[in-house]
Amino acid sequence: MVATLGQLLMQLGDSMLELHVAPQGLDVEVREVVICDPDDATDVREHDLALVVGARGRQAAPAVLAAGQRGAAAVAVKASATGADEPLHAAARDAEVALLGVPSEVRWSQLDVLAKDVLADVGDDAGLDAGEARTDLFGLAQTIATVTGGHISIEDSANRVLAYSSTGDEVDELRRLSILGRQGPEQYLALLRKWGVYERVRTGERVVRVEARPELGIVERLVVGVHAGRRWLGTIWVARGDKPLANRAERALLGAARVVAAQLARRRPTPDVGVQFRDSLLAGLLSGRMDPASVAGQLGASGEAPAVVLGFSVAETQQVDRSQLELLRAELINLVSVHAAAFRRSALVTALEGRTYVLLPELTGRGGANAVLRFAKEVATAAGKDLRMPVQAGVGSIGPGIAAAPESRREADRVLDTIAADRATLAASLDEVRAEVLLAETAALLREQPSVRDPRVTALAEHDRRYGGQLVPTVLRYWDAFGDVRAAAESLGVHPNTVRYRVRRAAEVSGLDLADPKQRLFAELQLRLT
Repeated sequence: MVATLGQLLMQLGDSMLELHVAPQGLDVEVREVVICDPDDATDVREHDLALVVGARGRQAAPAVLAAGQRGAAAVAVKASATGADEPLHAAARDAEVALLGVPSEVRWSQLDVLAKDVLADVGDDAGLDAGEARTDLFGLAQTIATVTGGHISIEDSANRVLAYSSTGDEVDELRRLSILGRQGPEQYLALLRKWGVYERVRTGERVVRVEARPELGIVERLVVGVHAGRRWLGTIWVARGDKPLANRAERALLGAARVVAAQLARRRPTPDVGVQFRDSLLAGLLSGRMDPASVAGQLGASGEAPAVVLGFSVAETQQVDRSQLELLRAELINLVSVHAAAFRRSALVTALEGRTYVLLPELTGRGGANAVLRFAKEVATAAGKDLRMPVQAGVGSIGPGIAAAPESRREADRVLDTIAADRATLAASLDEVRAEVLLAETAALLREQPSVRDPRVTALAEHDRRYGGQLVPTVLRYWDAFGDVRAAAESLGVHPNTVRYRVRRAAEVSGLDLADPKQRLFAELQLRLT
């Protein structure tokens, strides 16, 4: 019985085992599963997965060190109640042994049996079955059709049709026969070979245009080769319908080819960690659960080159119920994946807590932050148009290597949380909206801590609610104008004397001294809540 650590984690999933630290990567061999007493690791041998039963968090550190010294491939430990397990992570790094977290609800006996089953069955095809992979490809085909404005078919290197977008019309004879026969008709394939189409898509990453041939019943097409390194995996065809293809069709098609390449690679037996597992690693990295150095190699990212995280979110509205929202979010992942792959080959995409995130590692070249922000705005605009729902993007700060990715993701979330109420803002970086972010977060703190609110400010807001008054907005405009009565009156569309009266009345109702800088500062913060 033998499997790599990566294969074991991929099969069990993060609901059973979470990767925290992997000093020697995920290609280390696991040959046996043993239960380890926290005070005695003598049963642990080289290449074992040691399950440390009876100790949580830092209490398991001695067992981790001992297991690592005896050559264990990995050690599995349940988290402490507080979750503050950094000493445990440090012990794993010192012992050069992988550290795996076990969710509290998982029974050790259950994990023991399942892990041994994986080791026993690892020789079988552990990847996705063809049906599941086909479902993913059909979803991608529909996404690519939306982005390009054409009719899509995805074929493998033997010209077999793997997936296609749904269509309300027949398009042309070539598409009809290909879909019905699940393979391109030989007479048409011979023509495409004669025209040099296949030679061009096999030998490079480029979009080839096939002109319409009305006499042969063939409409205009675009085609791109799908490649994994130097290996040609297949093609994506875009047939024009009643309307011209989208302006961004060629660029989107290049990105789509890179995404489809990952899907086609999943269908082939390979010793590499699968795409689904890579997504899990990326989600673990962005959530802060996984050690960046341990997953950098698996994600194909450098530990030093600049990296940034972008977050994308579909607006939640009363017109969209929960099931519709989940479908929109799933479609957003495909859309963002296509655009991200076109922008940077190294782009990584995952979904986490209802949002879609893009990690751009190895961020080199001109433009830097400005180029990333432009890309975020382009994707938000295009995705919003394709989904017919507002899509917004938040851009975190560029940091040194993927170790900065969790913080960059938190910053992207802060931006999204702040601009959510402003549908006119499609995308923003933290630097652009830092003042708004800080103000919103300060307001949130005040909401959570009623004891730090000034009752006089509360009384002023309550007075406006009870009598339908305009004291609060007037005072805020007055402060925005730095006490310039005429400017405040002009912005409100009232007479200056009205502003003077309302400001005096606000002081009387609340009892605040609006000339006192300290009272004015705190009152403004609290009034922004209302």
